Amino acid sequence: MRILVLGSGAREHAILQSLRSEEAAHDLFAAPGNAGIAEIADIVDVDPVSPQAVTEYANDADIDLVVIGPEAPLVAGVADALRERGIPVFGPGRAAAQLEGSKTFAKRVMDAAGVPTGRALRAHTTAEVAAALDDLGAPYVVKADGLAAGKGVIVTEDRDAAVAHAESYLPAGAVLIEEFLSGPEISLFFLSDGDHVLPLSPAQDFKRLRDGDEGPNTGGMGAYSPLPWLLERFDGEAEFVAHITRTVAEPVIRRLDAEGTPFIGLLYAGLIVTDDGVKVIEFNARFGDPETQVVLPRLLDPLSELLLAAASGTLEDRPAPAFADAAAVTVVLASEGYPEKPITGRILAGVDAAAARDGVHIAHAATARTADGLVATGGRVLSVVALGTTFGEARERAYAALGDIRLEGGQARSDIAAGISER
Repeated sequence: MRILVLGSGAREHAILQSLRSEEAAHDLFAAPGNAGIAEIADIVDVDPVSPQAVTEYANDADIDLVVIGPEAPLVAGVADALRERGIPVFGPGRAAAQLEGSKTFAKRVMDAAGVPTGRALRAHTTAEVAAALDDLGAPYVVKADGLAAGKGVIVTEDRDAAVAHAESYLPAGAVLIEEFLSGPEISLFFLSDGDHVLPLSPAQDFKRLRDGDEGPNTGGMGAYSPLPWLLERFDGEAEFVAHITRTVAEPVIRRLDAEGTPFIGLLYAGLIVTDDGVKVIEFNARFGDPETQVVLPRLLDPLSELLLAAASGTLEDRPAPAFADAAAVTVVLASEGYPEKPITGRILAGVDAAAARDGVHIAHAATARTADGLVATGGRVLSVVALGTTFGEARERAYAALGDIRLEGGQARSDIAAGISER
């Protein structure tokens, strides 16, 4: 197939790496891509958030499938324009993408579908924020209602900090004050064709910048998959996934279809296992980053076939995807100053040596090649991904490879997947 992937992060690099690994020889294209993506796909000069530009290119280049990676093109309506021209696209239309683009929309859909989630109050002013904080109490959870690149959330005991966070987003619209939920968090992806869903394997990511879940919230500093500790609370991964499929994914997909906004693409369910059961923290309308980097390397089915089945409405004809019995760990390397003010333009060295290690590959996020060599161009620079027969082996490989890479001021956590029971 001729496949166009929109996006420039490690998530998109991971998707393209999975597509490139298939036995079928695909022609891969990316916009705008990054230095790593350019090694395995043709970079095309197309604005990924322009419905007209993407549609015209896909039509002229005889693209068989468009895969939308980040959220911005979804909210811009790129998928709608492609579908109007009859071009298969993996990604929801603008209306369904509100599931990520608007926390208020997501809460309404969850309530209508009977999906378990925490209480939430919408606030438009500082006074309403203060009243909501007092109502729900500490720890305070404040979320930007719209897109915030994974950094619009604060969880804090400091009421003043919660108010300040809300005020920083109020000029752009309402914020949500949510009930604090306690327990381990899980990310679970579902492929959807608008009527049916197929689950992938669960993962857990690490949002805080520093070890021990300290420091500011980020887009994600690492992840691992699968989750052997699910045996402690459920009868294993399969039983957990089946439960979430029945109680979360299927009701939401049915509700959106009934409202005339079918969801075609990747439904990301951010879950938390509380003492009162599993509840939804949030939904995203695309693959998560960095979880994609540890889920897709374990996938045994051809990713291209799954994405095309979702885009063409034929998921019902496919069995649930199978995954390798392996442990996957990814550690994110970030620039100095991330997430507040990352320092960019610094040289990256040792990446090739890291990628040459057994069981290791690199997913580029914010990189570019210049006359001086490979440089970091953003906050989260790359993901070191390692597979192993055990989590101990995967972690050892990941951190050994990370040690090969040199970036002045680079930041990485040292505790990703630490203490996970051996499989």
